[in-house]
Amino acid sequence: MTMEAAVLPGTPRFVIEQYKTLAERARERVFGIIEEDVIILDTETTGLSVRDNELIEISAAVLTQRGIKERFDTFVHPTGPIPDEIIKLTGIRNADVIHAPSAREAVEALAEFVAGRPVVAHNATFDRSFIEAVKGGVNVSDIWIDSLALSRIALPRLASHKLSSMAELFGCAAVSHRATDDVDALAGMWRILLTALTDLPAGLLRLLADTHPDVAWSYRPVFSFLAQNMTDEPFSLRAARARVLEDEPGEERFDSDDLPALAMPSDQAIEACYEPGGVVAKMYETFEPRAEQVEMSCEVRDAIASSTNRVIEAGTGVGKSVAYLVPLVAAAKENNITVGVATKSNNLADQLMYHELPKLSDAIEGGISYCALKGFDHYPCLRKLERLARSTAEIKTDRDPADTLTAIAVIYAFACQSPSGDLDALGIRWKSVNRQDLTTGSRECARRLCPFFPDACLVHGARRRAARSDVVVTNHSLLFRNVAAEGKILPPIRHWVVDEAHSVEREARRQWAITVSADDSRSVFERLGGEGAGTLGTIGREFSHHEAATLYMGLCARAVACATRASRSMADLFDAVRELSKTARGGGYDQVNLWIGDELRESEGWSAFLPTAFGAVDALEEAEKALRALADALAQDAPERAADVSEHARRIADLKDGLALIVRGEDDRYVYSLQVNRRLRAGGEALTAERLDIGEALAEQWLPELHTAIFTSATLSVSGDFKHFEHAVGLDRLPSGSSKSLHLDSSYDFDANMSIVVASDLPDPRNRDAYIDALEDLLVDVHVAMEGSVLTLFTNRRDMEELFERVKPRLAAAGLELACQLRMSSARRLRDHFVAERSSSLFALKAFWEGFDASGETLRCVIIPKLPFASPTDPLACERARREERAWARYALPDAVLEVKQAAGRLIRSSTDTGVLVLADSRLVTKGYGKKFLSSLPTAMYQRIDAKQVGRYLELWRRSHE
Repeated sequence: MTMEAAVLPGTPRFVIEQYKTLAERARERVFGIIEEDVIILDTETTGLSVRDNELIEISAAVLTQRGIKERFDTFVHPTGPIPDEIIKLTGIRNADVIHAPSAREAVEALAEFVAGRPVVAHNATFDRSFIEAVKGGVNVSDIWIDSLALSRIALPRLASHKLSSMAELFGCAAVSHRATDDVDALAGMWRILLTALTDLPAGLLRLLADTHPDVAWSYRPVFSFLAQNMTDEPFSLRAARARVLEDEPGEERFDSDDLPALAMPSDQAIEACYEPGGVVAKMYETFEPRAEQVEMSCEVRDAIASSTNRVIEAGTGVGKSVAYLVPLVAAAKENNITVGVATKSNNLADQLMYHELPKLSDAIEGGISYCALKGFDHYPCLRKLERLARSTAEIKTDRDPADTLTAIAVIYAFACQSPSGDLDALGIRWKSVNRQDLTTGSRECARRLCPFFPDACLVHGARRRAARSDVVVTNHSLLFRNVAAEGKILPPIRHWVVDEAHSVEREARRQWAITVSADDSRSVFERLGGEGAGTLGTIGREFSHHEAATLYMGLCARAVACATRASRSMADLFDAVRELSKTARGGGYDQVNLWIGDELRESEGWSAFLPTAFGAVDALEEAEKALRALADALAQDAPERAADVSEHARRIADLKDGLALIVRGEDDRYVYSLQVNRRLRAGGEALTAERLDIGEALAEQWLPELHTAIFTSATLSVSGDFKHFEHAVGLDRLPSGSSKSLHLDSSYDFDANMSIVVASDLPDPRNRDAYIDALEDLLVDVHVAMEGSVLTLFTNRRDMEELFERVKPRLAAAGLELACQLRMSSARRLRDHFVAERSSSLFALKAFWEGFDASGETLRCVIIPKLPFASPTDPLACERARREERAWARYALPDAVLEVKQAAGRLIRSSTDTGVLVLADSRLVTKGYGKKFLSSLPTAMYQRIDAKQVGRYLELWRRSHE
């Protein structure tokens, strides 16, 4: 692989040239004690989790300037057999370890070999956790250096920091998933990493070595030693940013509003792109033309050319991303404008950024420029970075503060070599690092008071880069935050494709919600601080000897007093919210979500709540005034401190305005509610105002600003009708003829590959006890018949957890594994395990209803126990019912249909997939609305079967499809 292909797109030429010569320069360097008597270590294990797996191989080597001096290699005898997939991956067989020392014996010998010397390992946390899980393992070494994190500091522009990728790129020994080979590879990489560190800007290593000296940090000795042999020139981040931005190309594109008309290729030219030898055929060697894909592409072209909108429901397998990208890119290139794609999921955004767009760029003459735009908190704030690195204050974290120092080092290195970029791929351990210390928000940003604004700033630089690109990829949340910010976040893009559009209404409502929560309130006042802590404490210390100390100390004391009163008033408010929640009837399993409607507002409880609420509003107003007075006074002498205080004042004003809006309840655009977590004695309370009619807001604030909006997804229609979606996004409020909706069939044969079973005789789910008993037997029968690979999608935690306790032992007796999305479990780990273990099955909630892909034999059956109707006590449903007579049929029913369509879509993800959808809600055949569900599914063919016969049917189906 060439260095140009190995680095991230947009890497400056001088960085590429540095990387190219690293291996050669590393051979010439001498690094003294930091390459003498260093231990390189790697392990192989039976799996990834230290709780459930064991060591099977340990390899270590003593490194010297001349290479490896001494080795330690041993197999380890585990207490159980090595899993087949590990045998395939590593080549280590059970016969290899049968006579090997036990883990305790092997680690004891390792400790003797290491003798307390520093240990270098790639992803050291993994190796260290397995070593130290063995008795005596903590004696191996006190100093563990993670070469993975170090490589992100030394080589921040590499697209991959996997040891195998780096070893191949720099000509080191090959990696083979054997500990001995991986040690050889890392030994070769060690000097390259040290050389790369010395390429960082002058003074940076000294700054890193000296930052927060009270924190034990394994990289500090490395940086300190290297800094000794470098110039004493102080580090300047502004100078480093200036250098990296020297060659930033391009001018901003035209705003379509300023063009008299758009030049667009003809339908015939678009169709030619999908013919043999065309643009799309150049993108994919095995490309086969699909009529539905060509039809969609032409529709997108026509919409752009006519400045109209489209709703396109494209079934699975159409290839909709390539269908819309071809005409969208044509519009951008032929008119020198920027076009946009908004996605719901990171998976699709990554697919566009790292697969489709690069391939399309290679296939089109002259290529295309594209970039991803994310929310403010995805980018490092360089002003905060500098402050945190140079501060003497204690690092705020509940975990290891060394992780914060590593984050500082990684971000500094990245900023010194990257014209633009975000935090998401930097490997920062956000569980340990306070994200707010290193990022900013749109309204929090200091802008002109910041020394990096605008050119050197990574946040605003991303927006400028977007304005110079052909295509901008972003997410729904940022798109709708931009609408709320009146277009101040994104460049003026008038042609949008909104992919995964089925979630548009829900995401817009979430982004535009006004929430006053106990957690946010506590965070605001903790960061604001008081006499000895936080922003106010810092100002008090810094200005105690200032020539205007009397003025500043008086204003600061006033701010402290008002903030203290406001903090106590907010604590009282949330105690009152919790008390008010006790009037709720029913509610969730562990969460109260109570509608603040007329009945509640006219109750005695509300009357008792109001004095506390308005008292909090008044206290917040006084705190805001005191902070603004302090900020005004600081503006001339300390503009950065003034910016900090102004930000606190703004956040307190937001709390005040939101609280007043909700308590008064006079704006009928909103539905009001309160939330309380029943599982907590205190904390987690919130008051919320959500926009009721998202379509109205989009039709007023966003759609008129556009020329074209293309909404696309596999699930937009209900029984072939698009009215529900068109109303949800506001298209039905636009002039007649301004939009068109159409359905494109899937390219997959659902009739042949998918079977739908309705268990028609189960008790009504509203008869819970009888229903749960019957459902238990059905779930067991289905899992046994399918031999696992079943995903069951529940609508509530209570049913899921009760049935998991009942079903799991019965399946275990049949030799089948069942997992469950329990509280605090990681959805990602559950996904990964489900995909990795072919016969495993899973009980899951909302996170798995959409966006979960597990093609092939991994997923052969999806069960939906209960139709996903919104709770009748849901505040949105209550408010709609108050305002409209047929609200349930107009909103709750079609929403549930679309959710079932999404869940069904998990089953068939490729042309060769086969599977069964089991619907365990008898209302599908006993209620008239059941037809809407069944007629909206990918295949109209379904089997109505008694529950006790479902297992037998599935056994026959499975055998016929094996």
